[in-house]
Amino acid sequence: MTDGRLENGARRKPKNELSFPNGHDAKFVPFAERLSCTVDEACVVTGLGRTKVYELIGSGQIITTTIGRRRLVIVRSLLALLDATNSV
Repeated sequence: MTDGRLENGARRKPKNELSFPNGHDAKFVPFAERLSCTVDEACVVTGLGRTKVYELIGSGQIITTTIGRRRLVIVRSLLALLDATNSV
C-alpha cells in the first residue's frame, strides 16, 4: 500500500485535483478570479445581509445561476455592483 508519495518524497496530486498553468493552487483562487460563489459568501464579501442580497438578486443587480438546487452568485456581477456603487 502506498501513501501517494513519489520516490523523491513529494506528494502525488489526486487525479481530481486541478492545477492551473499560472501556478495557482486549485484550492485557493482569489475571490476576484472566481466564477461564482454562494449567497453566504456574497454576504460576507459585500458586508450585506441575506435579505439585501436577495433583494439585489430579485432586482437583477446581482446575477445568479442555479445548478440543481444550488444557487450560485456570479462574482462578476458582485464586482460590477460594487464598482458602480464606488463610482457614485
